[in-house]
Amino acid sequence: MLQILVAEDDPVMHALLMHSLSGFGYEIIECGNGVEALKELKNAEGPIIGILDWVMPELNGPQVCQSLKTSEGASLTYLILVTSKRSRADIIEGFEAGADDYITKPFDLQELHARVHVGVRVLSLQETFKERVQRLEQALAEVQQLQGLLPICSYCKKIRNDENYWQQVEEYLSHRIDIQFSHGVCPHCFEKEIVPQLKAIKARKSSSFILPS
Repeated sequence: MLQILVAEDDPVMHALLMHSLSGFGYEIIECGNGVEALKELKNAEGPIIGILDWVMPELNGPQVCQSLKTSEGASLTYLILVTSKRSRADIIEGFEAGADDYITKPFDLQELHARVHVGVRVLSLQETFKERVQRLEQALAEVQQLQGLLPICSYCKKIRNDENYWQQVEEYLSHRIDIQFSHGVCPHCFEKEIVPQLKAIKARKSSSFILPS
């Protein structure tokens, strides 16, 4: 069940938010001030969506947003400010502090639900993007292992690995990148190696039919 933090010190608005969000099937974590909200949101296993009142004791909503967005190692969160402030300057201040969305009092319950749903989609996309970046970084790290000077035998063409053991090229590469080899014969080697063998086999077969005199 999705966890949503609600930080609202006004009893009436607090009860309205709790009733509305619980009715939509969310698990609610309640906080009475900004300090408690910041602590819960910084928790790696805590809620991923925070609904913050602008005016709260100790830390207000924008201060919580700013502290959370600038902290190192903070988990992905989506922060919605709830306030009666409506001026353009206030809205800009909220977004510059790190809020992801903004809703004014009194608000429509369906609008609140829609904004929370947008937050869920945004966080899902961010998580997917984060995973793809991690996979790309891992692939780049593996490719970087192949850069530099590789000792290779002049005769058998084996490669000396980091542990000073000699390996076939395909074995060396398969341990470092996600790749599989299918063996074949190039035209040059076919003419050089295969054709002479075929001719030798054909000559032996021909000689076996020659009767002794």
